[in-house]
Amino acid sequence: MATPLVDMRNISIAFGGVQAVDDVSLDLHAGEVVGLLGHNGAGKSTLIKCLSGAYRPDSGEIWIDGKKADIASPRDARHYNIETIYQTLALADNLDAPSNLFLGREITNAFGLVDDARMEAETRKIMSRLNPNFKKINEPVSALSGGQRQSVAIARAVYFNARILIMDEPTAALGVHESKMVADLIQELKAQGLGIFLISHDTREMMELCDRVAVMKNGQLVAAAKVEDVTEDDILSMIILGKKPDHLAA
Repeated sequence: MATPLVDMRNISIAFGGVQAVDDVSLDLHAGEVVGLLGHNGAGKSTLIKCLSGAYRPDSGEIWIDGKKADIASPRDARHYNIETIYQTLALADNLDAPSNLFLGREITNAFGLVDDARMEAETRKIMSRLNPNFKKINEPVSALSGGQRQSVAIARAVYFNARILIMDEPTAALGVHESKMVADLIQELKAQGLGIFLISHDTREMMELCDRVAVMKNGQLVAAAKVEDVTEDDILSMIILGKKPDHLAA
């Protein structure tokens, strides 16, 4: 097996005596989508926040590309080419796509002024690669559909060389067409060799988009399995009962 892009080993973290994540190990390979499922409070978001630098685990190690990583902040995570796209997207509604893409990392010219023309050209380039149908480059993102907004957030991550992408409920509150747009984006990123952790409550979506699914309950990993080895009912059973299906336990 190739060296995992991400290897989280024996991660544990507690808050006020509550064990949010309890000795969880999970890996992710380049060009793979791993889905994380579980009830609210299962620990999936907390585990991923240890990777994104939002939390520092009490114990355990994170290895990136076969080397031990020290991730104490989101800035550290970006150093390891880890980018997170939260459900809220963190976009500035009054700004257009180029201004959002380069927010806080603006391109400047020789005089130190913001180079709007170059930022627009770079945005068109990355968008043509990710979502060729995206035409509303100069409109404020408040005027964009949910899927188009996701495109801007994903483009921002990819432009700045993300190799590991964390996506939190990327199709929540989107219609069928918009969800398909995001699904196509995920397939495109996967083809480009990115590793993606996908957090969702939608088991059917997970079966369609992911290569593997990992189910958590009460801070522990119930199981991680290839999607072809489990059914939707198996996943629901793991979420509700916290028990591995018999054929995986063997």
